[in-house]
Amino acid sequence: MAISRDEIEKVALLARIKTSDEEARSLESNVSNILDLVDQLQSADTDQVEPLAHPLDAVGQLRDDTVTETNQRAAFQRIAPATEDGLYLVPQVIE
Repeated sequence: MAISRDEIEKVALLARIKTSDEEARSLESNVSNILDLVDQLQSADTDQVEPLAHPLDAVGQLRDDTVTETNQRAAFQRIAPATEDGLYLVPQVIE
């Protein structure tokens, strides 16, 4: 699949990237090569291949879900500017 010089210039304009004529020619060639590679990958038969979440059969190490810190809620509530019924009161920011 080829990409035109106009498309390269349009993308560069949208991305706010200034390109010289030489850079635009180079980009046109490079992007066309990348799109050709994508076309090759699209043509691969993957009907019998199951999707993978990860290429390796690795299992993550999980830690126990245990509390490791003490409850300091009362101390934090004492230093807060405004609290009510265990909740922090904040100024309204949306009308």
